[in-house]
Amino acid sequence: MPDLMTNPLEALLAPLQAAARRHETPCGEGRMVWHEWGEGAPGEAPVVLLHGGSGSWRHWARNIPALAARHRVLAADLPGLGESDMPPRPDSPDAIAAIVAAGVAALLGPVRYRLVGFSFGAMIGGHVARQAPERLASFTLVGAGAMGLRRRPTPMQPVRSLHGPAREAANRANLAALMLAHPERIEGAALALQDWHVRHARLRSRPFAGTTALRDALEGLAVPLAGIWGELDSTATPWLQDRLDLLRALQPGVALAVVPDAGHWVMWEAPEAFGAALAGTWEHAMS
Repeated sequence: MPDLMTNPLEALLAPLQAAARRHETPCGEGRMVWHEWGEGAPGEAPVVLLHGGSGSWRHWARNIPALAARHRVLAADLPGLGESDMPPRPDSPDAIAAIVAAGVAALLGPVRYRLVGFSFGAMIGGHVARQAPERLASFTLVGAGAMGLRRRPTPMQPVRSLHGPAREAANRANLAALMLAHPERIEGAALALQDWHVRHARLRSRPFAGTTALRDALEGLAVPLAGIWGELDSTATPWLQDRLDLLRALQPGVALAVVPDAGHWVMWEAPEAFGAALAGTWEHAMS
């Protein structure tokens, strides 16, 4: 709804969109949309960002400026989400990852890159890493699921049929239930972005969360791994330690970070702390 597209979101996105280089790569019978920023400091690997379910590159809006100051940043709209077209049916993590990996190869060429995947994007990223491990300098999972671990149910309110205040209330409730740890942090920009994502999501990504699709992709993977969670991530509490232990079992040298007082959408709720955690995982991978 136009009245939900508030000035705070426009103020955040407008400079990012103005500075971005927009690309399209094949996606089934359509195209996958990418946005790119930055040129990259000497010696710094490009960064590829994969967003969460029912999202778009905009999930990273509060992180892109700092990343682009040092890195070439490539942010996807995953197939069937944001501005990208649907993948061929039947969709699967492997099939979606193949589209993503081909897009990265077309845009970056043979350069090795750092892959960062949030939630659903972490699952797809695991399959990208499995398909082309030689291309990755590191793979960081953010708020990852699909590892076959315990998780509390997260009831979500239907939004698509609602209008006006009822729609805003449902978006607010869903952000509080899944994405952000503190309801008082759900402000105009987050609400407007949530509503935009609902309107543009066509791929049903949520059913993958309860599978072992990511865990299976990570078994024996020869890519430096890292994991970041918000301390209060609704998809992990009170079993966050299970996630950390699993990644340590998969790769003993894994770099792990827990951002205090933040929820699932950790990079939005605590962008500076998330940025520091991400930089720390990259330093660990290089040591």
